[in-house]
Amino acid sequence: MNKLNTPKGTRDFLPDQVKKRNYIFDTVKHVFDLYGFVPIETPAMELTETLMGKYGEEGDRLIFKILARGEKLKSALESGKETSMAEEALRYDLTVPFARFVVQHQNELSFPFKRYQIQPVWRADRPQKGRYREFFQCDVDTIGSDSLLNEVELVQIVSEVFEKLKLPEIVVKINNRKILQGIAEVVNEPDRMVDITVALDKLDKIGREKVEEELLARGVSNEAIQKLGYLFENPGLTSIRNFVATSEIGMKGIEEIEFLFSRCNELGIQSIAFDPTLARGLNYYTGAIFEVVHPDFPSSICGGGRYDDLTGIFGLKNLSGVGVSFGADRIYDLLEQKDLFPQQISNSTQVLFINFGDTEAKQCILWAAQLRRAGKRVEVYPDSAKLKKQMKYADDKSIPWVALIGEREIQDQKLTIKNMNTGNQESISISDFLQKL
Repeated sequence: MNKLNTPKGTRDFLPDQVKKRNYIFDTVKHVFDLYGFVPIETPAMELTETLMGKYGEEGDRLIFKILARGEKLKSALESGKETSMAEEALRYDLTVPFARFVVQHQNELSFPFKRYQIQPVWRADRPQKGRYREFFQCDVDTIGSDSLLNEVELVQIVSEVFEKLKLPEIVVKINNRKILQGIAEVVNEPDRMVDITVALDKLDKIGREKVEEELLARGVSNEAIQKLGYLFENPGLTSIRNFVATSEIGMKGIEEIEFLFSRCNELGIQSIAFDPTLARGLNYYTGAIFEVVHPDFPSSICGGGRYDDLTGIFGLKNLSGVGVSFGADRIYDLLEQKDLFPQQISNSTQVLFINFGDTEAKQCILWAAQLRRAGKRVEVYPDSAKLKKQMKYADDKSIPWVALIGEREIQDQKLTIKNMNTGNQESISISDFLQKL
């Protein structure tokens, strides 16, 4: 018999893991709610044409396409039309489906529209630590406004989320695609801005030498590559301002960055840093771009940016948006690594009623119902199994209290409760036990 397993890059989640993941989701939802964002959901799959061409060459290769079935597949094979063999695909991210959603429902929305979305996405990537083929994203976006105050708000949200998750050491790296366009102009490669950004985006993964090799392979001239070396050696905002001084769009990006840093400094946000090599490989970004890193984790745990006309590809022009995506799975791994999940989220059931038989179980059900009405989490063991087995069940689930109800307890209308942490037992009324809980 073959060994049972999940597909590569996917995982099952046990109850304790789901509780911890829900802790992350609940934390980000709470912060999103504070800023007036509302939830939406979109399907797991989109039309392939909706997704293709929106993520750049490398992103398109990672889209999971869904093979046509039945007559459609037969017809596609007979006609030789590969494009009709996979008319649907699993979503690669939540942003492009969001743009499709906005265009499709534009008459039902009020703009600026502030949404959050917490759902899984799929990428045909090579699985490794912190990188999965199926993973959850927690996206928060504002669309229908080009005000830079939206960027400031996103930095606030990022800072508050990670503060609540007890990860204040994070750094929000910030750049602007306009600055990158200005850099491409200054090195006389204005038409290779995408090639330059895709290569620069790998700097922290493969290093300067490999980035320069990739730039050369993509057709960027040696002279331009030598000029780009200035970025690696002089990464400060003042130096980059001087570098792009002759580029109108580059200076526009500098002004936007300076505005963002100024407002964040006024808010007392210290965890931001300018990074001129930050590129965010997705083609739809047009302005500010963000990436959140933590010194104890190898990959980014949050990222996003401004996209000025993503909805334009679906027919709705001039609708600017900006958003960030929290990588829930990477955040989970980091919190687990640092042992930062609150202890109480692992404890679900508070009381287990031991089952000694039908008569006793009847009373257990009544008292359990009374405790539940008061908001307590209670189980009644379903079978009159051996006491040792029932106590082991309580131990395995880390249930702190066990209630033992026999003939005497029913007669006296008192429970015998056992503290599973100390081993102490006492006889107590249901009302007093509720107070103790």
